[in-house]
Amino acid sequence: MEDTQAVSRGRLTSAVAERIRDMIVGGDLPAGERIGERALMERLGVTRTPLREAFKVLAAEGLVEIVPNRGALVTQLSLADVDAAMEVLVGLETTAAPFACERAREDEIAAIADLHRRMAEAHRAGDLMGYFRLNQAIHEGIVDAAHNAALSRVYRSESARIRRYRYTGNLDETRWARALQEHAQILDALQLRAGALLREILRAHHLAGWRVTRAMLADTAPGEKKPPRRRARAKENPA
Repeated sequence: MEDTQAVSRGRLTSAVAERIRDMIVGGDLPAGERIGERALMERLGVTRTPLREAFKVLAAEGLVEIVPNRGALVTQLSLADVDAAMEVLVGLETTAAPFACERAREDEIAAIADLHRRMAEAHRAGDLMGYFRLNQAIHEGIVDAAHNAALSRVYRSESARIRRYRYTGNLDETRWARALQEHAQILDALQLRAGALLREILRAHHLAGWRVTRAMLADTAPGEKKPPRRRARAKENPA
């Protein structure tokens, strides 16, 4: 019974963390602001215990900070912080690309192709958050296909910290459409196992996306207010 209860608690914590993560990534919980526990408990329909456990999960990802006597705050990074993280992520993915093409199993490539198909469907439906989750899963899948545990571990850690900043670039309608086209090229290179080509496509993809995202974020600095929501197609993400 205790094991069953522990699993149930773990699933609830994971579900609550996912919903709060989406709220942070989507801008519903702005950077630097304290997260009101009571309001969030009412909004999510949960008690304080799973909420605080979820905060610990998100703190480990770098999305929130737990401050004594103040509670949980949404982590606020400077553009310089995100610049540095992006340099690391680009380096990690471009390092992983040739290894992924060399070492990936066929079922791993097929799984990434399925993620791409579902991501394209989310784009057609205007489901921005759904698209973004699948997008991140594709990039993680490529890194994991390199079969280097250290590479995957560092990549996930840095990626989680700046998840909401990467999401911002998709608020630009033109960039969102272009990113989908670039992902088709990424998948083609992976399926061809063309390591050098995949490396350069990934580098160009990230740099193009970050240029758009950085310009959008710079418009809100230094206060870093919530970026404007897309005016067309994206569904409201249920929180």
